[in-house]
Amino acid sequence: MKQILIVFLGILMLACGGTKVDQSTILNPTNPKGVNGAVVSESEVIKDNGGVSAVTSTVVANSTPEDIEQLMVFLTSDDLQGRDTGSEGISKAADFIQNVFENNNIKPYFSTYRDTLENYSGGAAYNIVGFLPGSDSDLKNEFVIIGAHYDHIGLISGDDSDTIANGANDNASGTTAVLEFAKYFGKLRNNKRSIIFALFSAEEKGLLGSKHLASKLKSKNIDLYAMLNFEMIGVPMVGKDHSLYLTGYELSNLAEISNEYAQKNLVGFLPKAKEFNLFRRSDNAPFHDEFNVPSQTYSSFDFTNFGEYHKVGDEVSLINFNFMSDIINEVKPMLKGIINAPSKEIKYN
Repeated sequence: MKQILIVFLGILMLACGGTKVDQSTILNPTNPKGVNGAVVSESEVIKDNGGVSAVTSTVVANSTPEDIEQLMVFLTSDDLQGRDTGSEGISKAADFIQNVFENNNIKPYFSTYRDTLENYSGGAAYNIVGFLPGSDSDLKNEFVIIGAHYDHIGLISGDDSDTIANGANDNASGTTAVLEFAKYFGKLRNNKRSIIFALFSAEEKGLLGSKHLASKLKSKNIDLYAMLNFEMIGVPMVGKDHSLYLTGYELSNLAEISNEYAQKNLVGFLPKAKEFNLFRRSDNAPFHDEFNVPSQTYSSFDFTNFGEYHKVGDEVSLINFNFMSDIINEVKPMLKGIINAPSKEIKYN
């Protein structure tokens, strides 16, 4: 009953890669399941340092665990049937994402929010692509893409009691982060560079959504500065002195820049990510291939902290909402610093 109420309230308030193979022996460690995050009722309020008008002030509330829970509960509900590409369930998720964009000043980048995939033949499939133009007369011609995939693997066999792979950590968590960033920048509206918010479909089919969009944007010859992708950030890493790791860590100075703007050791290196070449296995890779600009993924899945990868057990009940809200709020100034930097500081080594 509680989840139904949360979904209803959430609606009113609006709003892993390469070709996938069976990696259960690699990505499903026999570890304890995740820990629920308690919901709190208070949220801090931050003010933009750019100035406060005598008539109105620009105030943007931090993302709370309640905000995260509302989005996550809807995106992982059984009604969406695991958000398989081309399904009725993922269409409902797309409607939900579009409503968040519409209610937070994020316009469609193309003629509509739905970017139909031309490289998928299993039914109608589309990315959801939002746009927030830059405010600086020069820097607005440069783009930063903030992305995540919103599809999952749908219905699977093997458990008579549950056949729906709800995909909470993979990747309703990343999708929720992008939606929270869209809400933040949509209200703040002081981004000097233009932002594309991209929620990809068919990632689970071999990165088809991001491949399609990367090729399409390349044909438009946009000046892409960086592609920042978010994947599986629903539970904290174990025994690390940083909260997230960066795929392709050693390829660029993005981790250093990220930590500078976050003013903490937010992003670090995970040896397993390099060992299993995660840089090539999420939606950052097609943008790297097309544009050869820093295109990397932030994640907290460390191969020991979540044993339900591509299983029906990847449920919202395992997500740590407190951790996610902390991460999202710490990433916001990082994104703001990158987007508003006077020059292109992030570079491949």
